[in-house]
Amino acid sequence: MLAKRIIPCLDVKEGRVVKGIQFLELRDAGDPVELARAYDEQGADELVFLDISASHEGRETMVDVVQDVASELAIPFTVGGGIKTLQDMKRLLRAGADKVSLNTSALLDPQLIKAGADYFGSQCIVVAIDAKWDESIGTWRVYTHGGRNPLDKEAVAWAKEAVDLGAGEILLTSMDSDGEKKGFNIALTKAISEAVSVPVIASGGAGQSEDFTEVFTDGKADAALAASIFHYKETSIAEVKAHLKEEGVNVR
Repeated sequence: MLAKRIIPCLDVKEGRVVKGIQFLELRDAGDPVELARAYDEQGADELVFLDISASHEGRETMVDVVQDVASELAIPFTVGGGIKTLQDMKRLLRAGADKVSLNTSALLDPQLIKAGADYFGSQCIVVAIDAKWDESIGTWRVYTHGGRNPLDKEAVAWAKEAVDLGAGEILLTSMDSDGEKKGFNIALTKAISEAVSVPVIASGGAGQSEDFTEVFTDGKADAALAASIFHYKETSIAEVKAHLKEEGVNVR
């Protein structure tokens, strides 16, 4: 069985790492380059960098910051935010990213997933899904532009479509759980994990080590992403991995 991955996430706005609750009330969490260096040293399996306001502001990802972060890393590095074209992907991969994460642009133009997978290989293409429970449709609805705009699209169906188009991985964020620290959204994660054949990274809600065990065992995730509990030193990657090993979960 493949080892489960622990992935810190840098949500970057105006060159600084920020963290909020349900995508709102953002507060500063530090310098992205310093945090990247620290997470590499602490044993993170990968790092995700999301320029969270690029799509909303209609601009490209901050390539210079990506370059600075990549120079500190020996672990796989995924970058997302404001990627609209193959040229954007090429620019970020050249700047040091190993994978690119598509969210809003993939929803507005699903063929971008196929184009990226055909050109760079599926292993390079991560499709990020921001999903929120919608009582009116009885399932999870997909949102664009950093969780600002609801779409008439259901999360499980979109995950399947994205994988059919060539996505090599799904980065799944529960907007309901984001920043709440009450645990990952197990029902959502399990639904997506069972629906697709590629790895699913669970995101949103990590509050303690036990949450990671639950999302790997009950939620069937392949990787788990967290931000605030690592940024604000409420727990460490080493503590989470030690707990997972005790619980019999295979980690590096």
